[in-house]
Amino acid sequence: MKKIILLSTAILIASCGTSSKTSSSTSTQQTKVETVDPTKYAATITSDELKTMLFKYASDEFEGRETGEKGQKMAVEYLKKQYIAMGIPSPLGGDDYFQEVPLEKQKVASASVKVNDKEFISFEDQIVLRTPKSVNVSSNDIVYVGYGIDTENYSDYNNIDVKGKIVLAKAGEPKNEEGNYVTSGTSEETKWSSGRQSMSSKRETASDKGAKGLILMDNEQFSRFAPFYQRVFESGESGRLSIKGNDGAMFMLLVTENLGKTLNPDITESDTPKVINTNLEISIENPSENITSENVLAYIKGSEKPNEIVVVSAHLDHEGIKNGEVYNGADDDGSGTIAILEIAEAFKAAEKDGNGPKRSILFLHVTGEEKGLLGSRYYTDVDPVFPLENTVADLNIDMIGRTDPKRKEGDRNYIYLIGSDKLSTDLHNISESVNSTYTNIEFDYTYNDENDPNRFYYRSDHYNFAKNNIPVIFYFNGTHDDYHKPSDTPDKIEYDLLENRTRLVFYTAWEVANRNDRIVVDKATEE
Repeated sequence: MKKIILLSTAILIASCGTSSKTSSSTSTQQTKVETVDPTKYAATITSDELKTMLFKYASDEFEGRETGEKGQKMAVEYLKKQYIAMGIPSPLGGDDYFQEVPLEKQKVASASVKVNDKEFISFEDQIVLRTPKSVNVSSNDIVYVGYGIDTENYSDYNNIDVKGKIVLAKAGEPKNEEGNYVTSGTSEETKWSSGRQSMSSKRETASDKGAKGLILMDNEQFSRFAPFYQRVFESGESGRLSIKGNDGAMFMLLVTENLGKTLNPDITESDTPKVINTNLEISIENPSENITSENVLAYIKGSEKPNEIVVVSAHLDHEGIKNGEVYNGADDDGSGTIAILEIAEAFKAAEKDGNGPKRSILFLHVTGEEKGLLGSRYYTDVDPVFPLENTVADLNIDMIGRTDPKRKEGDRNYIYLIGSDKLSTDLHNISESVNSTYTNIEFDYTYNDENDPNRFYYRSDHYNFAKNNIPVIFYFNGTHDDYHKPSDTPDKIEYDLLENRTRLVFYTAWEVANRNDRIVVDKATEE
């Protein structure tokens, strides 16, 4: 476990009564600012107020806040009333605080699959993991892409065009002569190695390459998924949610070795990509139900640079009711949701004193995080209310009210930070300096790794901003025994920690919003 590293680099704490150097990989400069002490406003963030709101927000009354259901509708109305009471407007105008997110509730689909007129049965040989509403394809050439991996040091897609094609890949990733994984050079599993993370990584890669379909051969995952998918299919229950009209045209099948070898007899022996000439027919019909959910947006307009936006985000949803038990989601992510309300109150108090932020602050409560980061993806990919090029940073809060029982060393007053140094040295340095000045929380960077097997970098709403080269920080206390269980209740929140962590996010947002120069994105990734 990595320990805290406090940087000695001095940076500007804009509007905080100090004058120092701003450090980044691209510039160093001296700037003087008017003295404003943010501690006065941070003091409005209190454990008592956090506790009062969270006991309401994570109560049984809100029915677990499942996306699109009654409890989630109650949650967004609660947030709207809080912002109206604080006098914080919506960027949408008037009393409209809701960005509607159109969704499709999909049912498990069955597929008709034939290879050279040989039929392969749903739930015995293949299952549909993802599909648009209907698929009818017939193809005589399939592109075999080995493991379906694409990284800087290893790619199964080199010199192969799969745009508009159906690709066939197999489970796992190759190892070198020393027995280490080729993508990492170590014996530690990566996001390509196994399980859900491997499937999603290979699906995203095939989609990015323009494939119209992915067939993934994975006996181990098939044996796990097939019984569940068959049970849900036969019950007629609704399943996965997706953004209506924005889930892409690519379908994905998970298949057995029997079907994989029928398509490519050499699939288990050879990793070499090639075009396979065979007659494949696939037909999928997948009826879906349309529903609507909502993101909640409120903002404080910047006094000097209103077109530059600092986003503070958290997801408002949770798991709903299962088997008659309410999944309250107090930590996940009631803690982040209520934290934003307190941060908004602090900024509003500053504005009333004539010390409003130089840049605009968007308080963004997103829906559907538990269903696949849907609300944040809708905001970034479909309908960004403020242009992404004007978005300075996203400070994302997802679970900051508890402690991680697996963390055996270090201070109780800690937080896992993820992503702070991935795109902007400025943002990372600001985060470190603000903390050492005001909150003295132990920063733990254990999960600050894109190849972490837990994939936390990809699992909360900040990722949809990061993929667009917007600097992010993900604040996270780690999982615990009540994670995604009905026992995640507000009485188990450690409110002194929640208070200090919330103040940390406020101070960081204060600095990013008030410094003279916009933070520099010096580590932008390629499109």
